[in-house]
Amino acid sequence: MTSTMVVTPYRAAPGRACGPCTLCCKVYALPEFEKAPGVWCRECAPGKGCKIHEQAPAQCRNFFCLWMSDGKLPEAWRPDHAKFVLSIFPANGFVYGQVDPGLPGAWRKEPYYTGLRSLARTILSERRHVVMFLGEEATLVMPDEAIPLGKMTSADQFRIEPAFGPNGPTWRAVRA
Repeated sequence: MTSTMVVTPYRAAPGRACGPCTLCCKVYALPEFEKAPGVWCRECAPGKGCKIHEQAPAQCRNFFCLWMSDGKLPEAWRPDHAKFVLSIFPANGFVYGQVDPGLPGAWRKEPYYTGLRSLARTILSERRHVVMFLGEEATLVMPDEAIPLGKMTSADQFRIEPAFGPNGPTWRAVRA
């Protein structure tokens, strides 16, 4: 999966605002500015916001991370606290997380790892998944484990199959 920001049809939940959070300005690519993922946008004042928000590309102005659009997520899940940005990919409803490359293991810390596995359990029946990205390296988060998928691009697809592992029933990700 490319780490380009995906504009979703979501809006900010009542009472939610980016405030000092600017992590999306770091973790996503921004082709209009020739900005690579994992580096700060030249128009971002980290911890303050976009210096040109009203003139920024539509991709930026219209992006709402999951923390912004889901008013039930606690403050600890705001991207600048969690060190990853969650969003819903409209094409398949998957929850994608872009991790700050400066803190690659942040999503595996508590309360995040347990929360991501709980979310994975909740959306599994809908055939939706949680996938965390560190650059282009993807990891599928399942209810009981995290499965490395390797490098993924927007053209890559995979399917999830039940499997039997040394500790009993588990899952296997198979590239399509």
